[in-house]
Amino acid sequence: MAEIRPFKGIHYNEALIRDLTDVICPPYDIISPQQREDLYEKSQYNYIRIEFERELPQDTSTVNRYTRSAETLKTWLSEGILKQDDKPALYLHDHYFTRRDREYRRRNLFARVRLEEWDKMIVRPHEGTLSDAKSDRLSLLFAMNANTSPVLSMYQDNGRQITSLLDEESKRQPLFRTAGNNGERHDFWVIDNPDVIRKIGAALENRPIYIADGHHRYESALNYRNEQRKNAGESTGEEPYNFVMMSLVEFSDPGLLILAPHRLVRGIPKATLSGFASKLKSFFSVEALPLKSPDVWARVGDLLVYTQKMRMVIFGIDLDNLYVVTLDDPAAVSTMMPYFHSELYKKLDVSVVDHVILENLLELSREKEKNNLDYSYEMADAVQRVLRQEFQLAILLSPVKPEMIKEISDNRDKMPRKSTYFYPKCPSGMIVNRLDTD
Repeated sequence: MAEIRPFKGIHYNEALIRDLTDVICPPYDIISPQQREDLYEKSQYNYIRIEFERELPQDTSTVNRYTRSAETLKTWLSEGILKQDDKPALYLHDHYFTRRDREYRRRNLFARVRLEEWDKMIVRPHEGTLSDAKSDRLSLLFAMNANTSPVLSMYQDNGRQITSLLDEESKRQPLFRTAGNNGERHDFWVIDNPDVIRKIGAALENRPIYIADGHHRYESALNYRNEQRKNAGESTGEEPYNFVMMSLVEFSDPGLLILAPHRLVRGIPKATLSGFASKLKSFFSVEALPLKSPDVWARVGDLLVYTQKMRMVIFGIDLDNLYVVTLDDPAAVSTMMPYFHSELYKKLDVSVVDHVILENLLELSREKEKNNLDYSYEMADAVQRVLRQEFQLAILLSPVKPEMIKEISDNRDKMPRKSTYFYPKCPSGMIVNRLDTD
């Protein structure tokens, strides 16, 4: 099944960069324009200059932000700011973070993973991708011949073979240990013991890999591989472009947190909105929950813990109450969803929201989504944005569990877009995987 390989990773030089928090950055797709400027100011060696360079008015097809990123990588390697390891290695990263006053640790293993077409079911997706994101990452790939950030993926460690090996490796002194920033800190080890690498690879070789976050990076890497093969005329299968860098996390890792992307809706005609409550009652039981209740968010959080019932919470029908909406008859709404999806897909809360509530009851077409639909990962924030009249409705969802992702991927199906938000995002700048050298 899955084939992983060590690689000679490029990372910041620990002799010159004392604290990784000064130089790593979020993945490009969640960086706001203001945050990008802040990262530029934070350090002259911040990874933003590789991951998400500025566009300039004079950019051309041959000189642009992608070529500048490639030049930065080359310059930092020559100056010793970055260095490439001499021996192939796997890389262990413990990512500590805080969520609602509780500290978590997510353990990531960086490796090269052989690129496989989806139909082989060796690497399994759970969401679709957007063409714009794929185009951007593909342009960066061709300019740099490198994976600048990983695909976050999940694996099952039956028997805890890999877990035990990583526990032993983490007892050594890490290459980097950060002091912490905004509740996050990082420990980072290089695993270059051939015997340990072999055992980890053997433990994974009979298991599929499930993509958690970064589907567009994976598809861009597939396209890059195919172009390289075409240009080369022949391929042994061992060339670096046949692999992609992944950050692998075990399914049961307690730090594998998934937040719900709550829906925010605007642009609904007044007539549609005024009849929305009565339409809801055709399919759902509806119960009011006063917004000013002292324990309202604790109650909503308890209600949105995943159960067998399909339930969501809607705000905006009026400004005094949240409405707890529970589906009465799942079979009655399954016919309102695309026929080609599995029964499991039709039982997802997010599927019911997207197809039944948004498309049918609110008549929000796919064409209108870009301007009329947004997402928030905090319940109170979503409600506040309705109170500020930025949106008309907030639809609060239950978070998806990792095992649900596995089940729908195993069924060769995909969840609706924006069904999951893995928190926090895996930072960019921990490691670079060059594809033009071994």
